[in-house]
Amino acid sequence: MELSVESFTKELSGIRAGRASTALLEPIKVEAYGSLMPMNQVGAISAPDARLLVVSVWDKGLVKSVEKAIRESGTNLNPSVDGQTVRVPIPPLSDERRQELSKLAAKYSEDAKIAIRNIRRDAMDSVKQMEKSSEISEDEMKRLSDSIQDLTNEFTKKIETLLEAKQKDITQI
Repeated sequence: MELSVESFTKELSGIRAGRASTALLEPIKVEAYGSLMPMNQVGAISAPDARLLVVSVWDKGLVKSVEKAIRESGTNLNPSVDGQTVRVPIPPLSDERRQELSKLAAKYSEDAKIAIRNIRRDAMDSVKQMEKSSEISEDEMKRLSDSIQDLTNEFTKKIETLLEAKQKDITQI
């Protein structure tokens, strides 16, 4: 369940909220040396201010590939090349785009909750199986089931808290 929360947090970091975040460019794959590599393996990504990302490409031959990867990533970003540096200005978000990002965050949240519920189901099944095979008593099964449900509620609450914070972040101007 903890891994589901970590995965959700990582997905949320890729959703931009009006401020420049290096996590926005990290998942983008760049054609380099005959294969696709994550952006952070071909250059250093930094956010010198709230409206700009900078990729300092280590190999001068990859600058065009990095620019192309950012352009075609679907993030609606327009990079510009300056020597071995690729500058990526972050435009302000429109209200429509904010709503889309908020819905995307909610979708990621639901996916994480489903993963947590699946883990709960598997744990409950194994507890029931242990009770059927007389490895544990009925009282022990009830106690374990309650404990599993409490954990599920705790992790679901964490997901909801993270989602609320991200949606608040997205909707702020």
